Amino acid sequence: MGCVGFSGEMNGVHADGSVLLCLPQFVASPLCCPSRASILTGKYPHNHHVINNTLEGNCSSTAWQKTQEPKTFPALLQAYAGYQTFYAGKYLNQYGNPDAGGVEHVPLGWDYWVGLERNSRYYNYTLSVNGKPKKHGGNYSEDYLTDVLTNMSLDFLQYKSNYRPFFMMVSPPAPHAPWTAAPQYQDRFKDLKAPRDPNFNVHGKDKHWLIRQAKTPMTNSSIQLLDDAYRKRWRTLLSVDDLVEKVVKRLEVRGELENTYIIFTSDNGYHTGQFSLPLDKRQLYESDIRVPLLIRGPNIKPNQTTGLAVQNVDLGPTILDMAGYNVNKTAMDGMSFLSVLAGSVNSTTWRTDFLVEYEGEGSNVADPACPLLGPGVSECFPDCVCEDSFNNTYACVRTVAPSADIQYCEFDDNEVFVEVYNMTVDPYQLSNLAKTIDQEVLEKMNHRLMMLQSCSGQSCRTPGVYDARYTFDPQLMFSNRRQRISGPRRA
Repeated sequence: MGCVGFSGEMNGVHADGSVLLCLPQFVASPLCCPSRASILTGKYPHNHHVINNTLEGNCSSTAWQKTQEPKTFPALLQAYAGYQTFYAGKYLNQYGNPDAGGVEHVPLGWDYWVGLERNSRYYNYTLSVNGKPKKHGGNYSEDYLTDVLTNMSLDFLQYKSNYRPFFMMVSPPAPHAPWTAAPQYQDRFKDLKAPRDPNFNVHGKDKHWLIRQAKTPMTNSSIQLLDDAYRKRWRTLLSVDDLVEKVVKRLEVRGELENTYIIFTSDNGYHTGQFSLPLDKRQLYESDIRVPLLIRGPNIKPNQTTGLAVQNVDLGPTILDMAGYNVNKTAMDGMSFLSVLAGSVNSTTWRTDFLVEYEGEGSNVADPACPLLGPGVSECFPDCVCEDSFNNTYACVRTVAPSADIQYCEFDDNEVFVEVYNMTVDPYQLSNLAKTIDQEVLEKMNHRLMMLQSCSGQSCRTPGVYDARYTFDPQLMFSNRRQRISGPRRA
């Protein structure tokens, strides 16, 4: 049996829905490196300790390599389930850093390794091909990264052993910046604009201070920037469409398609003008934390959409389950949703909530272009709209249950700012209910958040607030809250 994973930077593949199951999926963190680490380890960031995209933030650091890489699901597939494994594309943002072994380092778990050095590129990059550097230039036919990954993936399928199961993970950077489309697609979508949803170019007056500082309405130049970026991102995804199509056709020709699971997903969302924030992905809102998940394979009925929410920490356990590996032997926080794919789980027995966490980044010195904002901010646009800061550090409980569709978030700042949204009546998160919602609900959600922030393994899968099996212990909640509030806070 085979398994193919496509893990891009954002949604957008035009797939044949007649052979797919579509699931709502959320990320454990809305930033590349922590989210990718969660996919590989099946763990929340507080357990794999990758907190941002820097080497200091544990992104592909030597500590990550020693403590986490041996426990990733590909390493388990290879070592204990006998799989031949293949990786091609962007890995973790700091992969190839000389201070962490350079491109000579091949992460454990991969028989065939084609890793992109550092972050997203389309031309003029270096690949680690089984630990040996191979430089690429600016010639489209030889160097356009999405096509290079496509050809290497097809070669693997052609020449792999037919006597062992396989797993391949293809991770094109598209549609990550710099949004360089293939030449044949550069003129597509000329009239396309970013969606003008109800929260587009709206002031987030009841939200965290970082959202409130956004200039509203946005300047014409900011709107033009985000619309242009939106078109360019769609154009880059057309090459990803080609990749998916060619891999599926190769599997079909080889007679392997019907015995192979194919998974298409992403590592984070992306906002384009929501609450007047031009472009980024570091916020707690649905635009940033919700990603596509399309799956086809054995025993999956065609043309389905399920409302049971899963998270990217569940991908590793699910793939291991597909391979027949006992997930209970791992320390993963996620849970297998293979039974969901088979249609044998309903909404009354599936998990009702999960954790989203992010640790903000900011500069120790003020941005020269935005001195009034002072130190601590980062990712600033020309209009002094900054997308991140030190105290943009938060944790959320996202509840998806028959009786509730709710998001509860706390910020790790001096005011312990809280945001609460009833997604059933307010899907665009326009109204923060933190000051009007019932106090008992707030206390229960606060208690649940603290439980999830300290969870590990099985304890991350315990019943949530809106699960009939949940038990609320006020004493534990107040004890933890006193300790939490008295702890250090970021300014």
